Amino acid sequence: MSLQALHQLTRTLGDPARDYVIIAEGNTSWRMNEDTFYVKASGQQMQSIEEGGFVAVQLAAILDLLDNPPHTRTEQTARMMAARVDASGTLAPSIEVTFHAMLLHETGAQYIGHTHPSAVNQLLCGEHAQTFAEKRLFPDQAVICGARAVFVPYADPGLPLALLMREKVREYMAAHGEAPKEIMLANHGMIALGATPQAVLNITAMSVKAAKILSGALAVGK
Repeated sequence: MSLQALHQLTRTLGDPARDYVIIAEGNTSWRMNEDTFYVKASGQQMQSIEEGGFVAVQLAAILDLLDNPPHTRTEQTARMMAARVDASGTLAPSIEVTFHAMLLHETGAQYIGHTHPSAVNQLLCGEHAQTFAEKRLFPDQAVICGARAVFVPYADPGLPLALLMREKVREYMAAHGEAPKEIMLANHGMIALGATPQAVLNITAMSVKAAKILSGALAVGK
């Protein structure tokens, strides 16, 4: 696995034809080794990102933000920037770097893809959000995406979301004895976790298909 694979995954998820993200939405990450991971830099567009658009970050330093939260946004930003492997660079890690670090650490995933597909958000922004996350519609969805997704109520992006997500992921893993394959974020989007880029792509694509099917089924009857 390599940074090149993360780059290709990000470009694929950002393909406008897929309608998973627009402008600078979404982010991806790859755990390079025990101590370091790469994450999409803030402001980079997934459809056009180059390999230089990712930032290498020290895992332990970002995890410390969750265990010892900063008192101010200024302090948080300074600690995020200090966590970069190359502190002299100009790119900043994505605002979601904290949940990427947490998920890579807690679940053992190697690749993470966070997107905002229109089809998925049609449900996550409505009253059927939790039902969509926790109840599977057809066999292939359960096989590819797991028996259920972790459902996370709305929290502001960044550290507040990462802290709530950690709580929900730990509850899921304690209840089911395994790591989740996907996470659904109310009024926000979805996260796919995998050992390979292809696993992330498969989970995202299957979840989009499931969202379209549920929206269609709701349109013609319960």
